[in-house]
Amino acid sequence: MDIAQRARQHGGMTDQIARIRITLEDMKPTIWRRVELPVTNSLKTLHLAIQASMLFENYHLFRFDIGDAAYGIRFDDDEFMIRTRDAANMRISKLAERGITSFTYTYDFGDNWRHRIEIEAVQPATPGVDFPRFVDGERRAPPEDVGGTMGFEEFLDAMAKPRHPARASMVEWYGGVFDPADISPGEINARMAKLAKRRAQGKAAHAHAAFRVD
Repeated sequence: MDIAQRARQHGGMTDQIARIRITLEDMKPTIWRRVELPVTNSLKTLHLAIQASMLFENYHLFRFDIGDAAYGIRFDDDEFMIRTRDAANMRISKLAERGITSFTYTYDFGDNWRHRIEIEAVQPATPGVDFPRFVDGERRAPPEDVGGTMGFEEFLDAMAKPRHPARASMVEWYGGVFDPADISPGEINARMAKLAKRRAQGKAAHAHAAFRVD
């Protein structure tokens, strides 16, 4: 069964979950993460899951580019024909139903961190597991405001060489030694747990409101 068919299924009380791979473009070795989110989640929640799994700080603007449409913080400029739709209004299920399984996500238009987003599968949720959740990944993402791809390369070079003339200042700026192989899964899981808790609280509030109406 393909992803679009899975997304159209509504198996009783079982949530449908999208398994999503996030790959930071133009990086060697590859920096990537895999997360799982309910298909009912919006692109705004996917944005927050990307921030959590990459250990970004959500300091900057973001945008999903899907075909001819852009989603992020809603913005319209008729003069320059620029329109960005609200990411909170597009659900992952809608994309999967349309057969859209690959698109881009850009974070921080200064450093220009472009990511390839791939919906790998849509499947029933595992009972008792909280979502969104982090699955796996490799390589630590760049720190905020490091200066884009070239700045990150210079940063890594300085961190890798104890006698590099810029190493002391880089360590001071970053707040410690940067280990490119350490993705800090504990910290990622803690951030994802906060998203899952927020989702659970939202579902509980919705159920309570529905009970009161009935």
